[in-house]
Amino acid sequence: MIEKTFVREGIKKVRMNEYLGKELERAGYGGMEIKRTPMGTQITVHVEKPGMIIGKDGRRIKKLTDDINRKHEMDNPQIDVQPIAVPDLSASLMANRLAKLIERGWHFRRAGRSTLQRIMNHGALGCEIIMTGKLRGPRGRMEKMVDGYIKHCGEVAEEIVDRGYSIAKTKSGIIGVQVWIVKPDAVVPGNFHMVAVNRDVKEAVQEEKEEKKVENTEVEKREKERKKGKGKGKEE
Repeated sequence: MIEKTFVREGIKKVRMNEYLGKELERAGYGGMEIKRTPMGTQITVHVEKPGMIIGKDGRRIKKLTDDINRKHEMDNPQIDVQPIAVPDLSASLMANRLAKLIERGWHFRRAGRSTLQRIMNHGALGCEIIMTGKLRGPRGRMEKMVDGYIKHCGEVAEEIVDRGYSIAKTKSGIIGVQVWIVKPDAVVPGNFHMVAVNRDVKEAVQEEKEEKKVENTEVEKREKERKKGKGKGKEE
């Protein structure tokens, strides 16, 4: 059935994401995309340091391609490495960094606020950080930090919100970390910008208004004269 095919492909994608996250952790892994092509399977990997993946003479990326072909049964995998333009605006990368800070012993509030401030300082329109698990004490709880504009549902949220997820393994248990970022170039509904009008354009618009005003005045004069003429004709 077609439903089983979608489930199977989804499981493959999740396993691939986990595998690349472990293998490319030092390179600053920030997510991946899988696309089927006539030549095979194209895997686009977004990382902070592309040189660490490619390696000397492309040996590292060739070994990674062979491992993916053998372990994950991909049809002729081809890896395309893309650098992350602004690492601090990548939700996946920042989620991984936040999880590492918690694992190193940082207090979850201090780590979360530091990450949130760093993201907003790089021009993000909005950011939300959610941490769940045994943050303090034996019971699980949730901590949420929000700054700026954030959208949670609808088509707009799918288009403008970049989502990242990671886990921190601590002595007390697993802590889940979610990072949502609205990037600076996102088109926010209802937002508008004031545009300065060129002086020549402004003068042309003003002249056009004056011409229309003169035309309207002449039309009104003709209408008044016509009405006066009709009134005189009736009196005679």
